[in-house]
Amino acid sequence: MRSEAGWGLKLGAIAGLLFLHLPLASVFLYAFTTEDRSFQFPPPGLTLKWFSTAWFDRPDIWPPLYLSLKVAVIATILALIFGTLAAAALARAKFYGKDSVSLLFILPIALPGIITGIALRSAFDIGGIPFSTWTIVLGHATFCIVVVYNNVLARFRRTSQSMIEASMDLGADGFQTFRHVVLPQIASALLAGGMLAFALSFDEVIVTTFTAGQQATLPIWMLNELIRPRQRPVTNVVAIIVIAVTFVPILLAYYLTREGEHTAGAGK
Repeated sequence: MRSEAGWGLKLGAIAGLLFLHLPLASVFLYAFTTEDRSFQFPPPGLTLKWFSTAWFDRPDIWPPLYLSLKVAVIATILALIFGTLAAAALARAKFYGKDSVSLLFILPIALPGIITGIALRSAFDIGGIPFSTWTIVLGHATFCIVVVYNNVLARFRRTSQSMIEASMDLGADGFQTFRHVVLPQIASALLAGGMLAFALSFDEVIVTTFTAGQQATLPIWMLNELIRPRQRPVTNVVAIIVIAVTFVPILLAYYLTREGEHTAGAGK
């Protein structure tokens, strides 16, 4: 009976993995197809020409790519600053309603993206803020801060407070204590949170739709190409790039935080 249960769980896990990853496999497959207008299975032929087409013959790809990278970098920097400050404050302070405040920090990543997008667009309209790169950055920072906050807070909870107290007793000021004691303890959590925040920002589409105005990040460009396609395989080539750019940071973030009970980006 135990063996049958084990095989049943294995088959269920395999089925779940296939359900999740077969659509991704189709993206890779149809990036090499010779057919540029429709999806045929099996593909009528395989070619590498769409990679050169995307690189040399489609200049409309580059501005959205640069915008996505710019937004992701700025949003990650903001997330590292404010997420770390928030985690440090809530890890050390004790006050009534602390759990409620912590919930408010996590709430933006728990809410559906469309709710966050509508709320941000309404706030920008009320405040008379024109849509620009900074409105996209602010939208992405709402969930990027949460990612860094989760990672750093988990690390602070595993860091002994006595080390900080010993540093202060030995005459170190606040900056020296942070640089020589606290920062080495939380460095891997910061790196993991930053990489995960970058990956989430780079491929975000729902919140961006409400905060970008007339601008287009790379995911928005891909969505427009699917609605009014010019060369479907080129869209799949760009999708492969997005998968690569987001997969590597997420994988590294997982390995940097897997030793603890908290996984990087828990809740997203």
